[in-house]
Amino acid sequence: MEYRQLGASGLRVPALSFGTGTFGGKGPLFSAWGQSDAAEARRLIDICLDAGVTLFDTADVYSNGASEEVLGEAVRGRRDAVLISTKTGLPMGEGPLDRGVSRARLIRAVEESLRRLGTDYIDLLQLHAFDAFTPVEELMGTLDGLITAGKLRYAGVSNYPGWQIMKAQAHADRQGLPRLVAHQVYYSLIGRAYEAELMPLAADQGVGALVWSPLGWGRLTGRIGRDRPIPQGSRLHETAQFAPPVAEEHLYRVIDALEDIARETGRTVPQIAINWLLQRPTVSSVIIGARNEEQLRQNLGAIDWRLTAEQMAVLDDASDLLPPYPHTPYRQQEGFARLNPPMV
Repeated sequence: MEYRQLGASGLRVPALSFGTGTFGGKGPLFSAWGQSDAAEARRLIDICLDAGVTLFDTADVYSNGASEEVLGEAVRGRRDAVLISTKTGLPMGEGPLDRGVSRARLIRAVEESLRRLGTDYIDLLQLHAFDAFTPVEELMGTLDGLITAGKLRYAGVSNYPGWQIMKAQAHADRQGLPRLVAHQVYYSLIGRAYEAELMPLAADQGVGALVWSPLGWGRLTGRIGRDRPIPQGSRLHETAQFAPPVAEEHLYRVIDALEDIARETGRTVPQIAINWLLQRPTVSSVIIGARNEEQLRQNLGAIDWRLTAEQMAVLDDASDLLPPYPHTPYRQQEGFARLNPPMV
C-alpha cells in the first residue's frame, strides 16, 4: 500500500481508505448502503489491514451513530493499528444543540463519538457541513481546545465552500492555531467540479482531499452501460434521489471510455475509475466502500499499478465538462488561460 501525506500535515495515510457507511445500516439511505454487523465489519477490517488500509472513515450521522459503534467494536483491541476519521455537524436530532458546530455542539458531539467508538482520541475530525451560524473564531478556537486536550489529532472539513476554508486557514494563521489539513470531497470521473476551485485551494493551502463516492454513487461499478439499465438489486433504486446528478449522455460517454480501457488492461471498470483518481493532484486518499468481501477485494485491486498517460488522457477527455463561471473564461479565452496554467 502506498502512503501519502495528508495535505501539509505530518500525518501519513494510505492511498486507499475504507468508508464504514455500510456498518450498522439503519434508515432508508444507510440500510440501502449496507448493514454490516460487528462480526462482518471485523472481517472486512481484517482484509483492509492485511492490504495496508489503515484509515477508516465514519460519521455520527451514519445510521444515527450505529456506524461508529460497529466500527469501535470491530477495532477493539487493535486501536493503535488503525486511524479513525469521523465527521459531525449534520443534524442528529430536532433540538437546538443537535446540529451545527457551535462550541457547545462540537464539544458534546466529540464526547459522544468517543463514547460510541470506544476510544479516547479521534485521529481526524471533519466538519460534515458548513454551519453559517457559527463564527469562524469560535469554531477554530474550539477545535484548538479539543486538539490541545488530546481528544483530536487533526481537523478537517467535508463538503465545504472554498471561501470558508480560506477564512478558517487565515484565522488559524493569525492566531497560531492548528490549520485544517483535510477536505472530504465528492470527486469522480462523472463529478469533477472539485477541480475548478477547491483543488487549487487545496494545493495552495496544504489541504489533502479524501475522496468520497469515487464510483459516482455506484454508477461506475461496471454494471451500468448504454444497453444496461440500473440492475435489479442496485442501491441506486433506493438512493438515486440523494446522489450527485449527472447527465445520462455524459455518464455513458465516461462508461464507454472506461470499458475500452478495461478491455485493454484486463482491469475492472471500478479499478480504473479509482486508479484515475489516485493520479490526480491533491488527492491524499480515496475512500472505498464495500457491502461484502468480494466488493472490497475488487476495489483493493485499484492500487499498485498505474494507468498510462495516454489512458489518463482518454479518461480526461471523456469526462471533461466546461466549469461554471467565473472559471469558464479561463478555459474559453486565450488571454485568461495564459494567466493561469492548468494544474494537470
